[in-house]
Amino acid sequence: MVEAVQDAGVVVTGAGGGIGAALARRFAAEGARVVVNDLDADKAEAVADEIGGIAVPGDASAIVGDARDALGGSVDVFCANAGVAFEDAGAGEALDEKAWALSWDVNVMAHVRAANALLPEWLERGRGRFVSTVSAAGLLTMIGAPSYSVTKHGALAFAEWLSLTYRHRGLKVHAICPQGVRTDMLAATGSAGDLVLQPTAIEPAAVAEALFQGIEEDRFLILPHPEVAEYYQARATTPDRWLAGMNRVQQKWEVTR
Repeated sequence: MVEAVQDAGVVVTGAGGGIGAALARRFAAEGARVVVNDLDADKAEAVADEIGGIAVPGDASAIVGDARDALGGSVDVFCANAGVAFEDAGAGEALDEKAWALSWDVNVMAHVRAANALLPEWLERGRGRFVSTVSAAGLLTMIGAPSYSVTKHGALAFAEWLSLTYRHRGLKVHAICPQGVRTDMLAATGSAGDLVLQPTAIEPAAVAEALFQGIEEDRFLILPHPEVAEYYQARATTPDRWLAGMNRVQQKWEVTR
């Protein structure tokens, strides 16, 4: 058992399936009291019933109040997991502005709104934990998915800002950055995901395990695929070489899609 989460009031957004459901299951197994959030009320109820949690369906941007009430007045851990992904640009196609707007709202602003609602209480009592499900795309990028890549960079930047600004006041922040995970979202990435992500895809439970190792070690950056650290280093130290390599992947995708 991880002492830091035993009997904690935990909220997991987008927890009707995939990574969110895996996080909810793991927190419950560790003795936490878990609020399961999802836009799909039936899926939220199903996971909540399975783990002995509480379903609070609805928009992830606006559930902090209801979740706090469901937990008896206090949220200790907030997992900003809900996200959207689109295969929205290939070789020369126009970028879909609706995809950009929705990606920005769900992948970034939902995190901002949750933090705004939680920070006053957390800072007053001197503790709180914010878990952001980002993506390796937030550290690197993803072919064929500009709105996803850019907004995941934004989610990572916001998590970094929270950590550097409030860690001395008791706020713990974790940014989860996996590559492919076997979820419905991976399927939604289409042919680009088949090329880049499927070969090394892992199960959602492995992401939850990586998070709990990071919690025990008090680490900000959670890398369920350890090789992402090497890619991130290459991107930072030899950006032109890294971009050229990614462009070769792009060209391969254009030929095969």
